[in-house]
Amino acid sequence: MQTFTSINCCGKLINLHKPHVMGVLNLTPDSFYDGGKYNSENAILTQVALMLNEGATFIDIGGSSSRPGSKMPTEEEEWSRIGNVIALIKQHFGDVLISVDTVYSVIAKRAVDAGACMINDISAGLMDSKMIETVAALKVPYLMMHMKGRPENMQDNPVYDNVLKEVIDFFSKQLLLCRKVGINDILIDPGFGFGKTVEHNFELLAKLNLLKIVGLPIVAGLSRKGMIWKTLDITPSEALNGTTALNMVALMNGARILRVHDVKEAMQCIKLFNKLNEVR
Repeated sequence: MQTFTSINCCGKLINLHKPHVMGVLNLTPDSFYDGGKYNSENAILTQVALMLNEGATFIDIGGSSSRPGSKMPTEEEEWSRIGNVIALIKQHFGDVLISVDTVYSVIAKRAVDAGACMINDISAGLMDSKMIETVAALKVPYLMMHMKGRPENMQDNPVYDNVLKEVIDFFSKQLLLCRKVGINDILIDPGFGFGKTVEHNFELLAKLNLLKIVGLPIVAGLSRKGMIWKTLDITPSEALNGTTALNMVALMNGARILRVHDVKEAMQCIKLFNKLNEVR
């Protein structure tokens, strides 16, 4: 099946023939790695400038922690965290490509109206029945992720008969819904750490290339995830080297976008990957 190699972000065509980096900007007090770190305008602008200078194509803004066991905020709580920040970033970095990480259709519309150009939905439309039709009306790319359960219960003994098959079946079903309402640019994220054991995560990563059967660009969000630091018996703050190692595996297995906290190291990984491909 054909894999689409470009997406239209508010009139700017992004070629995915070579991989890109999506830099994470968490605006929550309780994210698993950087919760509460960006709590002032200066801290936010400094981090965005750093990520853009280091090579990020997208900045992914999140106002809701999705760490295991976390409770989702209300729509208004989430918007209070990200609304002014979208405006602030657009004011200082006019043509920046902002993705907003939300499960709420109301937030999606507000975010795009404020200048965002992509919606990143960890529930792929399952937590808000209006999300898919809203994204279609907004005419922006839709990044849909696989998650078993919800953040508050997703790690309560997740069980699969065949994790890869279930993920592929899930995306195939959601893709049909998206196409039916006219969403043109769709990306998929297998959801490492979202309703999956460490073993499930490594199986998905090892077989990531098989997700190409869905025919959509693959986004890999491995950055400092539990599959790394639990395996290495370290902390998330010590998991950068492991992140880089698995990011290279993801690239070699077909990922087109790396969603990361550490842009410089991800870009170095991509540059080495691109160089390797030049001589293959």
